[in-house]
Amino acid sequence: MSKTRTTKKAACEDCFFARNLLCALDLDEPCPTFRPDGPDGLRPPQQLRFAFRQERRTQAAWAFPSAQEQATLHAH
Repeated sequence: MSKTRTTKKAACEDCFFARNLLCALDLDEPCPTFRPDGPDGLRPPQQLRFAFRQERRTQAAWAFPSAQEQATLHAH
């Protein structure tokens, strides 16, 4: 049993900017700046959450040599 989801086509009448008299465009179709008008007003689209990965290394892969190691390398 599968449910098909129908998506309502965007229309200028449903745009936040048009409903709040903020749109200065006179187009026959919604523009790229279309934002749906909702009860919460103008909200940015929901973004993916950032998940941090656990660091697996216990020490750095590379580090600067210590002062003593540098002196030993250049003591010729």
